[in-house]
Parts: sequence; C-alpha cells; structure tokens
Amino acid sequence: MISYVRLWETMKRQGVTQYALIKRHHISPSQITRLKRNESVSTHTIEVFCRILHCRVEDIMEYVEEDRTE
Repeated sequence: MISYVRLWETMKRQGVTQYALIKRHHISPSQITRLKRNESVSTHTIEVFCRILHCRVEDIMEYVEEDRTE
C-alpha cells in the first residue's frame, strides 16, 4: 500500500497547514481526505504537492508492504 505519512511529516517540518493548502494553493479538501486515508491520488496531485513543498516524491509517499496472513 502507498502511505502518505511522509507528506504530513514534510508539511509539519515546513510549517505548511492543511488550511494553507486549501486556501492558498487551492487544493481540494477531498484530495486531502484521500491522502489522509492513504487512498489513491493521481500523479498530477503528487506533482502539485512536490511543487508546493519544494520536495521530492519520496518526501511525500512510500510503499509499505501490507501484512499477509495466509
């Protein structure tokens, strides 16, 4: 699964709030909700976040292998 925990850490380090993303950068609240839930978003959305935060993709997301109990 893709985890966006790094996004929230990067935002915190840079002092960027969810409110700023919505009001200043016109990010849709529904996109923020999708990221909070680790749901899929487009590569365009990831690119926009990289541009806003002046960071790399790996500062926003990572692949985390899910536990498989078989």
